[in-house]
Formats: sequence, structure tokens, C-alpha cells
Amino acid sequence: MYQSIMIDEFEQKQKRSELAIIDVREIDEYQSGHIKEAKNMPLSSLQETAETLDKNQSYYIICHSGGRSQMASEYFASLGYNVTNVMGGMSAWRGEVIRGL
Repeated sequence: MYQSIMIDEFEQKQKRSELAIIDVREIDEYQSGHIKEAKNMPLSSLQETAETLDKNQSYYIICHSGGRSQMASEYFASLGYNVTNVMGGMSAWRGEVIRGL
């Protein structure tokens, strides 16, 4: 099971403390603009990369608008990870955006 939060709540949490953020958009989308701290783990390759995460860590999962992050959150939760889906995603993000890798 996983939690979901709206982008506004996520932005407030992100301002207060360092969060482990996973951006599940494809590489080209990630390069076009992402949150500085976000690690790119495309949804299309989660089966190969999910095991690199720490099950003692909490993760915030983000995509463009919330659909792929929801699917990724369901997948991570089924593997025993503590994840939160960020609804609204990068399309609603108002903070700083980093371009490139």
C-alpha cells in the first residue's frame, strides 16, 4: 500500500527537508526539466532498477501528471517499499527545474 499527496503538500515538505524523490518519466522527459534532487528511474525499466532502492527509506514518486507515478507507486509498494505518489506531477510543479542530467 502507498500514500498519495497533492503537489502543494509535496512542495511544502520539499522546502522543509531533503526528500528522496524518484522521477519515473522517460529519460528525454527528465532531461527537459526535473526537480534537482530527483533520481530518474523510468517506469519502463522499473523491474530492472527497483532493487537498487533501500527498503528503509521513504520515497516520493513523481511523473508528468500523476498517472505513471501511481502505477510506479503500486509496483514499489508491492515490493515492500515505502512510497508516496505525488499527484499533479511536474505539470503542476512550481519550484526550480533543472535541465539535462
